Amino acid sequence: MVECFFYDTQLSLNNTVSCSSCHKAEFGFSDPEGLSVGFDGGATGRHSMNLINARYYTAEHFFRDGRAATLEDQVLMPIQDQVEMGMTLDSLTARLATLDYYPPLFEAAFGTEDIDEDRISRALAQFVRAIVSYQSAFDIAVAATPGPPTGNLVGFTDQQNEGKDIFENVNRGACAGCHGTPLQIAIEPKSNGLDQNPADIGFGEVTGNLGDYGKFKTPCLRNIELTVPYMHDGRFATLEEVIEHYNSGVENHSNLNAPLRLPNGDARRLNLTQDEKDALPAFLLTLTDASLATDEKYSDPFVN
Repeated sequence: MVECFFYDTQLSLNNTVSCSSCHKAEFGFSDPEGLSVGFDGGATGRHSMNLINARYYTAEHFFRDGRAATLEDQVLMPIQDQVEMGMTLDSLTARLATLDYYPPLFEAAFGTEDIDEDRISRALAQFVRAIVSYQSAFDIAVAATPGPPTGNLVGFTDQQNEGKDIFENVNRGACAGCHGTPLQIAIEPKSNGLDQNPADIGFGEVTGNLGDYGKFKTPCLRNIELTVPYMHDGRFATLEEVIEHYNSGVENHSNLNAPLRLPNGDARRLNLTQDEKDALPAFLLTLTDASLATDEKYSDPFVN
């Protein structure tokens, strides 16, 4: 049942948009467009965040700005958003009850045919929690390497291991400070210095706290080669552009994440050599888990 909800355009007002319209499996459960297109042709305000490993965000707070306290809250919000899907929950439950395939699915999952927003949110959230990456080249190399995976990994090229060291080493790239291995996620929202005076204040809009202005939820890096473009506004089209931002372009925002700030208060510059800038994406590409795009349990039941 859970995959039906994710792929069903009946969840939108005019039957044109589903959850998968903005979270496409072949693009790492993200969207290749910088801003997604809603049911009536309008553009969303931010780039679609990938859903991989969402179950491991122990602090929860979903969406780029963290406005949804739980995953169950999050999955219902796009349905009701007047740009994204345009429905009300009352209209949705009434519509689903008229479709011949949902009542028996609800009975199989919950014991009765009753359809309500609680059951819908639980089913959708369960599908998202099932989107877990564990078959990347990185995972295979970690499993093949004796002991903790703190050094070079078995099966990696010299360049990939060099990129891994840049990613993890606090005196080099220190990327793991936000994208902690082995899950490549961060628990709390961060400011990564995109703009000194951002028009979109992110988490600060939710909390009203000046200390949260310019902070956004840190996405999982699994399948990062598939989740272009990058950042909350989709401003970077390539990994090379992202790396150059951290290498030379971090803005000294008042809430800049601590690893991006020098002891004297200035924004940090990585000053990577070209070889180092080539090694970092070589490592990041090992986080690709192609099985997520082909696994039958994530496939569209209305096609397959």
